[in-house]
Amino acid sequence: MTEIEWARLKASEIAALAKRNAIVILPIGSTEQHGPHLPTQVDSRLATEVAHRAARRMTHEHPTIVAPTIPYGMSEHHMSLSGTITLDYATMAAVLGCACESIMRHGFRRIFVLNGHGGNTDGVYTFITEFTVRHRVPIAGGTYWNIAQKEIAAILEKQEYLLHACEAETSMMLALTPELIDRDELSQMHGPYIPGLSAIAGVNPGVYRWRQLSSRSPIGVIGEAGAASPEKGVRLLDTISDAVARALLEERVWTEPM
Repeated sequence: MTEIEWARLKASEIAALAKRNAIVILPIGSTEQHGPHLPTQVDSRLATEVAHRAARRMTHEHPTIVAPTIPYGMSEHHMSLSGTITLDYATMAAVLGCACESIMRHGFRRIFVLNGHGGNTDGVYTFITEFTVRHRVPIAGGTYWNIAQKEIAAILEKQEYLLHACEAETSMMLALTPELIDRDELSQMHGPYIPGLSAIAGVNPGVYRWRQLSSRSPIGVIGEAGAASPEKGVRLLDTISDAVARALLEERVWTEPM
């Protein structure tokens, strides 16, 4: 089996992959509360798993490796609930910048920041814009559930989208680390989902207001974790990884003019 993990490769092997114009996936997640039933590693664990599975699919068509996952993100909105470690935007952008510059200095030109935490999304887009303008290298990025939105919706039974500590995230964690999940809590794990940028009922959905997650859900759950199953988790991981692999193998992602 072709090795896809940067951390398991030797320096000479990484140099050889750079000469082959390999794609480098850089996952970023978070360390934050995910309700009473899930561990704080969820976003980083799932971003890592999706990256690894996608890379294994891609490497048959194009050399691909996965850099070590950045385990912290912008999680200030979870700080009112225990267990969260957060970065501000400047720090996250600095860490992403150092990592991407290091990868680029070794000869890679195709870098994809794979995001696994909703609080990072806008910051990742801003970082990619700034980095591209500064270095004139067309790096790309995306949040995995946005890339696979239709595929995820077709599998979920109680939700239309991946939310937080929800049917989707809980299912995937049941498939990966069942020993870390409190199954006795699952039937009670429900949190309201109010669509819109403010998540305030009755407010125009285009209006944005920052809010602590605890003001939306006292238990830190948005969605229907009680509908989760390990079987559903396996389907989600396979389907999401396929969608990410297809997206990154699209040549125009890397060759369209900046």
